[in-house]
Amino acid sequence: MSDLLQQMLVFPLIGAVSGALAGLFGIGGGLVMVPALYYVFSTADMGVPESARMHFSIGSSLAVIVFTALASARAHHARGAVVWPAVARLVPGVLAGGLIGAVLADAMGDRTLQATFGAFVIIITLYIVLGYTPPAVRRLPGMAATMVAGVVIGTVSALAGIGGGVMTVPFMLWSNTPLHKAVGTAAACTLPVALAGAIGFAWTGWDSQPSPDRSTGYILWPAVIGISIGSMAMAPAGAWLAHSLPVIHLRRAFAILLMFVGARMLLG
Repeated sequence: MSDLLQQMLVFPLIGAVSGALAGLFGIGGGLVMVPALYYVFSTADMGVPESARMHFSIGSSLAVIVFTALASARAHHARGAVVWPAVARLVPGVLAGGLIGAVLADAMGDRTLQATFGAFVIIITLYIVLGYTPPAVRRLPGMAATMVAGVVIGTVSALAGIGGGVMTVPFMLWSNTPLHKAVGTAAACTLPVALAGAIGFAWTGWDSQPSPDRSTGYILWPAVIGISIGSMAMAPAGAWLAHSLPVIHLRRAFAILLMFVGARMLLG
C-alpha cells in the first residue's frame, strides 16, 4: 500500500473514531487522537522521526482541534451559552500557556513527553469517572487571577494535545456559572488554546530534522486534514448515539480503556 493511500485511509478513520467518541461521551478528541497518532507513527513509515513521534502526535492533534473548535464555539454562541467576558479574561492566559506548553514539550525527550501525556490521561479519566463537580464558591475572579488560571489551562492543554475543556469547565463552575454556560465558554476558549498550542508546536519544531513531507514544524498536515474530515463527519453521529444508547455503562467501559492507554503511555 502506498504511503499516500495509507494516509488517505488511516487518518480519516482516526478522525471518525475520535469524533464519534467525542460526540458520544463529551470527551475531547485529543485523548483519542494523540495515542492513535503515536501508534500510527510508530508502526507505519510516514517519515516521522522516532525522537519526535509524541511531538508530532500532539502538535497535529492541536491543529485538528483548531478546526473542530471553530464549529463547536459557533454552535454554543448561537445558543447564547458563551460568557464572553470570561472568555476575554481567559484568552491572554491561555494563549501564553499554549506557547509555554509547546516550548516545554520541545525541551522534553519523546519518552518523557509520552509519560507526561499518560499521566494526564489517567488524571483526566479519574476526574471523568468520579464526576466531581466543584462547589460554586464565588464569582469570576479578577483579571490577574483569571489570567493565571488561563496560563495553567493553556500549558497543560498544549502538553497533552487537548482542547482544555476538561479544565475550563470546572473553573467556570467554581466561578458560579451554570453548567450549560460553563460548557459553552469552555468550547469558546478551546479555539485560542488549540491555536496557541499548534502555533507553538509549528514554531518549536521548525528546525526539527529530519522532517516528513507536508509538515510544518511538529504538525503533519495530511494527518490534520484527514482527521478533521473524519471527525467533523462523525461527531453528529456520536451525539445522536448519546441519546440512543446506555451511555453511563459505555462511558465506564471507555474510561477503563483510557486508563489502560494512559498507563501504557506512562510506563512505556
